[in-house]
Amino acid sequence: MAALSAWVLVIAIAAYACAGGTDYGAGFWDLLAGGAERGKRPRWLVDHAMAPVWEVNNVWLIFVLVVMWTGFPTVFQAVFSAMWLPLALAAVGLVLRGAGFALRKPTRRLAQQRVYGAMFAISSLVTPFFLGTVLGGVASGRATVGTAASVDAWANGTSVLVGLLAIAATAFLGAVFLCSDAVRFGAEDLVDYFRRRALTAFAAVVVLALIGLPVTHDDARYVWVGLTRGLGLLLVMLAAVAGLATVLLLWRRSFGWSRGTSVASVALTVVAWGFAQRPYALPTSLTVAEAAGAAHTLRWLMIVTGIAVVLVGPALVLLYRLDTMGELEELTDADTGAARTPGDNL
Repeated sequence: MAALSAWVLVIAIAAYACAGGTDYGAGFWDLLAGGAERGKRPRWLVDHAMAPVWEVNNVWLIFVLVVMWTGFPTVFQAVFSAMWLPLALAAVGLVLRGAGFALRKPTRRLAQQRVYGAMFAISSLVTPFFLGTVLGGVASGRATVGTAASVDAWANGTSVLVGLLAIAATAFLGAVFLCSDAVRFGAEDLVDYFRRRALTAFAAVVVLALIGLPVTHDDARYVWVGLTRGLGLLLVMLAAVAGLATVLLLWRRSFGWSRGTSVASVALTVVAWGFAQRPYALPTSLTVAEAAGAAHTLRWLMIVTGIAVVLVGPALVLLYRLDTMGELEELTDADTGAARTPGDNL
């Protein structure tokens, strides 16, 4: 039961990396879109693409925290004690990001739009970075039971590298999805705009992954070994193939299939990390069996998870399907033309 609970946690992390990561990536490109006039069209697309699903995507993070807290309380305590600062910064980023995105669209004053837009965009960069540093600290064995909070727990080579990889991966996902959204919304001028950015982000992921090989060789030795042999290596290779397939599909302008392959590349990478780390929950100090809660707690956790999959799963599938088909938010001619709102000149 402990192993099953651990894999549910890994799958939930992968789901959040893909669903939430796509939104973070959209925010990243929002940040780099330019000034009010130059960035108007890309930001319009980001607003309309994210609006129907961005709140739902964050449900996966709540599920991760619930499973971790309930099923593996020792891990929860160790991680949150050793790395409370980056987790607190990520939490602040989540709040500011949601507030900025929700408030900038109905606001009519340009100055306020800029403030809310900056909150949304900067938080979309900060939050995945700090979440990545936490994963890097765990992978490098810096989060152990009883470890006091320290800067080294999350500001080390592995943590910084994973944080940067998180930003690059989310930028890749966001750009791939926005290519498809541009086609769906008839914004032909934005298709190549985001296609170029998706290819650039993938190149950044490749470069950071290559840099990570020597960095993690000694700093996160156990996970490095797990990722370079056996099933972990196979999953990494499959993730690389999915990433390359995404690039090919983007090159051939097959934007529908590219969504699936980009998600597969990120999800397979997270699952590969899970395989590389086993049997440890905290390498190399605490195994999954040692970290697991009471047997009856895990049993009920899995029962509730199964019920949630049956009751909520079909609704999520329907939601994402309707969003992909463009059925959740009807656009007017003014929307597709990105017409000025009355407050643009204020």
